[in-house]
Amino acid sequence: MRRFPWVRRLAADYAYDFRSLAPFYTGDPSAQASWADAVARVQAQEQPREDIARVVGAQQRRRGAPTRALDAGARLADPRAVAVLTGQQAGLFGGPLFTLFKALTAIKLAEQVSHTFGIPAVAVFWVDAEDHDWNEVRSCSVFDADLGVKTVSLSARPTDDQSPVATVSLDNSIVSAIDELEQALPNTEFRASVIAQLRAAYAPGVGMADAFSRFLEQMLGDRGLIVYDASDKSSKPLAASVFERELSTPGYTVTLAGQAGANLTTNGYHAQVQTQDGSLALFTLDGGRRAIQRQDAAALVAQAGKEPGNFSPNVLLRPIVQDSLFPTISYVCGPSELAYLGQLRGVYEHFGIPMPLMYPRASATLVDSAALRFLTKYNVPFEALQVQDEAALNELLKAQIPPEIDASLADAQRAIDTAMAKVIAAMPMLDPTLEGAARSTLGKMQHDLQALTGKTIQAAKRRDDTLRRQFMRTRALAFPGGHAQERTVGCVSFLNQYGPALVERLEDELPLDLGHHWIVAI
Repeated sequence: MRRFPWVRRLAADYAYDFRSLAPFYTGDPSAQASWADAVARVQAQEQPREDIARVVGAQQRRRGAPTRALDAGARLADPRAVAVLTGQQAGLFGGPLFTLFKALTAIKLAEQVSHTFGIPAVAVFWVDAEDHDWNEVRSCSVFDADLGVKTVSLSARPTDDQSPVATVSLDNSIVSAIDELEQALPNTEFRASVIAQLRAAYAPGVGMADAFSRFLEQMLGDRGLIVYDASDKSSKPLAASVFERELSTPGYTVTLAGQAGANLTTNGYHAQVQTQDGSLALFTLDGGRRAIQRQDAAALVAQAGKEPGNFSPNVLLRPIVQDSLFPTISYVCGPSELAYLGQLRGVYEHFGIPMPLMYPRASATLVDSAALRFLTKYNVPFEALQVQDEAALNELLKAQIPPEIDASLADAQRAIDTAMAKVIAAMPMLDPTLEGAARSTLGKMQHDLQALTGKTIQAAKRRDDTLRRQFMRTRALAFPGGHAQERTVGCVSFLNQYGPALVERLEDELPLDLGHHWIVAI
């Protein structure tokens, strides 16, 4: 991943130079001892195990979760049980591909922990249903038959609407959106079943967060994934003490996160969350999601204890709430999450909650056999495909020009430079003003030779039109619109292409490792 120019230093050093970041996290996830320590810390912590198991079970039964998911939820009540968590907003039609990678990473890590330590370990997907950024979740992009990107969206909301996504109920427009999606997706043997699954989950009258949870559970529940809707008011009393502490020490969470961000910056990294003095890491839910200011905190402490359902954590407090509810030994995160979590070690200590190990999610690009053959045969640097000009294509085509032509053009360039250097040196002996004319002549000759070189490249393009099409197709698949596939294209696009075998293949073959991006051919 260090080869990618868009990967920031923090994510790279976390994988390859953890010692530089050790003060900001609780342990190196590549070290076995860190996992043993995390298990011991969590098992020693008093937590509402039976209560959260009951809340999870009620959610699962309401959605009709698979048996393996129900069994995993029940294991949360075991005092020895630990959890590997991950999470995301409730995206339309299952969200981007990386959502699937997050969930699978958590599942595989939980299985590994269970095998290594001989304890119950479960994977939990935290659906951040109280997020109010509707534009983040209302669209889904898929590949069409020509690898063009088609985006299906639900209607925008007024910019001042701060209602949590959990309060949004789907109306009849969801039927039209699924119809539009069906038309955009290539007609494969799996399309009918994928569309049927979507219609069952995303139906009029169903909440947006509930629809996402149902679809994710359909994909991965039979692999033991626990899907948890964080907007569930029945779980809020379990987090009331966190809310009360945040209100009783107003602004301290933000201060601690700000100090850690400043330390990261001093060490050459970046602060993902820019904090604001005077604010709390908590919202009130009063028809919208409103930030609480320091001067209002004292009046709300009692309410947090009596009516905790009226409060919602922000990005800094959510991990604390999450890990006060679940016996979390590890959190599977994306690069941006990894950065802001590095600002929270002091916050975890402030609340007396064990900070889990942070494990970067699997990162991958899915390609077909034709794209893999192209990348392998021509040894094209994968990251070169991200740039949307033709520089990489031209370099590739140059490499296909017969060496005799390339050599002869290079010889001509050297001969011109050598001969004209002598002419330029000799001209002043006759007339000093002719030196400029000689240099101008050299420039024209070089320009003409460069033009001839360009024409040879164009001739190669015409001759190698097939190669050009292969390049453009692979680039469209790997970096649609110049953006990473896993962040741009919905997982539903690949379920349509490959069917249920997609999940099975990724679970079997996508490695658990740090610092690599994988090219997966299916």
